[in-house]
Amino acid sequence: LQKARFCFVSAFRDFVAFKDTRVLKGLLAGIAVMTVFWSLQATFGYFRGFWTPAWGLGSLFGGFVFGLGMTLAGGCASGTLYRAGQGYLQFWLVLLFMFVGYVLFAFAFPVAETYYFQTLNPFDGRTLYLSSPLPPAVTGALAVAVGTLAYAFVKGRSQLPDDPSGGSGVASDARAQASVGGSRLLSSVALGLRGIADGTVAYLRGFHEDDRPVKVRLRDSWDARTAGVAMALVASLWFVVHGHWAITGSEARWAGYLLSAVGYDVASVDYWGSVLFRDGNISVTIDMVMIASLVVGSFVAAYASGDFRVRKPKLNRVPNYAVGGLLMGVGSRLAAGCNIANLFSG
Repeated sequence: LQKARFCFVSAFRDFVAFKDTRVLKGLLAGIAVMTVFWSLQATFGYFRGFWTPAWGLGSLFGGFVFGLGMTLAGGCASGTLYRAGQGYLQFWLVLLFMFVGYVLFAFAFPVAETYYFQTLNPFDGRTLYLSSPLPPAVTGALAVAVGTLAYAFVKGRSQLPDDPSGGSGVASDARAQASVGGSRLLSSVALGLRGIADGTVAYLRGFHEDDRPVKVRLRDSWDARTAGVAMALVASLWFVVHGHWAITGSEARWAGYLLSAVGYDVASVDYWGSVLFRDGNISVTIDMVMIASLVVGSFVAAYASGDFRVRKPKLNRVPNYAVGGLLMGVGSRLAAGCNIANLFSG
């Protein structure tokens, strides 16, 4: 995350505002690799179970609240953690108010369960891996194929001229030739697939032709696709060790654990005592260790590459960080997870 400046806010914001797909490509690559691995793991039984929460309008509303919050805060849940480890004080502030959001939600959970979740999320969660008549490996392969073709169509269509005769620049002749003898749909897909193949070859060739020492490569910035694939591998390993990968659920456990450390009877609060800590044993769990390790890993990576520096927030931006963090904390609970929980969870 830290080496590639990998943040979901950046992925979507940069694409929408600037048509910059650097981080978005990494996100899509990660989802594709994770889908392949998870489908194989589900086929051969190397997993701890799928995360399939109930869904409905409540999920949509929770996602909206979380999206608004992370836009105000300037980072997603995982982006907040790695930037906090990198020395950004404003993201420690975001994290603090996310914890406030978790606490507020925990106390409001009995009411929310009755009037929000049971009312707005009437549909049982399902996964295509287990509900499809096809083996999970085949389902995963088809999902990756469909996703690749869709991305190729969008990518190729943006490169085709408005008319077959070209007229849009130096490369118009090549684009026009791609559309000869076929529909614009097929031409777009073909052109997009060629672009994906060329980009993948160039990406892999970069590894082979990079003659810098390994220490230098690790210290310098990484390609977002490298980070995306690395995240997919972590999610696949986590699928075996623990289950689905999540950030905000583990943070909500930390909020409860820290309250218990100062003497509050957290087990008496239904959300912590019955949902997050199902046995009522308020203790550090393996996923909580993973969250703390993410911050430590970001600090080590930033310090080793000279990127670590304590950065103070601008005072006029403090309300944004506070409100954004609060909305992220509450929104992630209303939506049953953050970006990673919903994208890297199978």
